[in-house]
Amino acid sequence: MTGKKVETLNQRIRADLESRILSGQWPPGFRIPYEHELMEQYGCSRMTVNKVLTALAESGMIERRRRAGSFVARQPPHLEQVALEIPDIAMAVGARGHTYGYQLLERAYRRPRAQAEDEMALSGGEKLLAIRCLHRADGRPFALEHRLISPVGVPEVLEVDFDTTAPGSWLLQNVSWTRAQHRISAWGADDAAAALLEVKPGTACLVIDRLTWRGEQPITCVRQMFLGDAWDLVARFAPGAR
Repeated sequence: MTGKKVETLNQRIRADLESRILSGQWPPGFRIPYEHELMEQYGCSRMTVNKVLTALAESGMIERRRRAGSFVARQPPHLEQVALEIPDIAMAVGARGHTYGYQLLERAYRRPRAQAEDEMALSGGEKLLAIRCLHRADGRPFALEHRLISPVGVPEVLEVDFDTTAPGSWLLQNVSWTRAQHRISAWGADDAAAALLEVKPGTACLVIDRLTWRGEQPITCVRQMFLGDAWDLVARFAPGAR
């Protein structure tokens, strides 16, 4: 099975409602159409609509009020700015005029590590989908990726094998996100990473750790290790910007 699949009606409705919320078309406090209105609009059952609204409420995107209806949730009174975009590595490599290559190294389900807070929050009490893969540019290793995906936050991920599709590309194309946290560091490649990246142990690498949420539900955390000469991070800002 490949990363391309037929979208279910449930997923289509959810994606449609999420896009209206995330785009600002439906601002905080906006009353979402009643269940019977959504049933008529999408030609579906009340159960389907109810499942979608329940999922959106659980993710923190909407609030369901008894007898009043469902409303776009008001976000906590603080502001966050994502300093870095979340890149699609395949597109970024291609945009630079290079040939992109992808290799799935490992795909498994595992329990979160008890000492890892991010993994425990991501799991929601369930096993995590763990993926290890290698990105290439013109046949040369470009980046090593270790990714965990929450089947609780992204249940449709269970149907994707990622044999030919990079998980980051699939997530960006199929799953909306509302918030991300980046941590950037510099490491020397250990023996295992150096062997996969085809460099000497200790070679300088740029490491990006990222945790991504949809509403209050974390959906994926990833560590990407780029060869030091392969990736630049650029921030643009103006005086007085907050």
